[in-house]
Amino acid sequence: MTAIAVLGSTNMDLVAYVARAPGRGETVTGREFRTVPGGKGANQAVAAARAGGDVVMIGAVGTDEYGSALRTNLEHAGVDTELLHTVAGPSGTAHIVVDDEGSNAIVVIPGANGTVTSLGPGGSAAIAAAGLLLLQLELPLPVVTEGARTAKARGVRTILTPSPVQPLPAGLLDDIDLLVPNEHEAAALTGCVDPHGAAQILLRQVPEVVITLGRKGCLYAARGGEPVLFPAPEVTAVDTTGAGDTFVGTLAVALGEGRSVPAALAWASSAAALCVQRPGASTSMPHRSEIDAA
Repeated sequence: MTAIAVLGSTNMDLVAYVARAPGRGETVTGREFRTVPGGKGANQAVAAARAGGDVVMIGAVGTDEYGSALRTNLEHAGVDTELLHTVAGPSGTAHIVVDDEGSNAIVVIPGANGTVTSLGPGGSAAIAAAGLLLLQLELPLPVVTEGARTAKARGVRTILTPSPVQPLPAGLLDDIDLLVPNEHEAAALTGCVDPHGAAQILLRQVPEVVITLGRKGCLYAARGGEPVLFPAPEVTAVDTTGAGDTFVGTLAVALGEGRSVPAALAWASSAAALCVQRPGASTSMPHRSEIDAA
């Protein structure tokens, strides 16, 4: 079983479903509201655990009712939460609007996630014992940098999802083995809107890049090779929230099991395709048997 450490956020997703998202200054009537456990870190942890990974979550939740629900959701998925600390105050929340095309717009309030400013001995030990480390940018950048540096020093493969996209600290990408932005994040990081061009720029800083392209699939590029486009399965999307995290979590499991890059990307794409056909983030993530069947 693949040992995966996730250093990342836990949020409660407050999701409103609407025919179309409101414009500035506009009010629209929604048809449904759901409260769903989420956060990019927790989503990736759940996705990896359901796909067969041995996952430990490093982060924080608050003392509110959301905190206990977020912890329980992770534990039900099989994630080790010993290093998911409880801190005084509110848990993180994500306020999400999902339209009839399955597209979403999200506002994240960090809450307890903002208190995770260093690893501590437990976090460092968990990373050192893992085969892979998953990182995102919903925690303070100093701890993300510390996590990547710790993994690099211990020879642990590191995968970074640069979301929410922002200027990165000097040297962070030097400690990343695989960068997985979507096409908008890749453009923001490089100033290049063409994914092929953005991939070549990013390869100056990281050895491997996967740029996710939504319905068009994903673009894989590695130093010394030509970029390869992998198509996505054709499905009707209900809710794309969590699809990227499903992709990354299952990709980590596949790579940790020693699958080839094409096989790993195909497996992760199948998982993401299953995810978008269901509402919610962590609640929509498929189990290993479903992915294998797809």
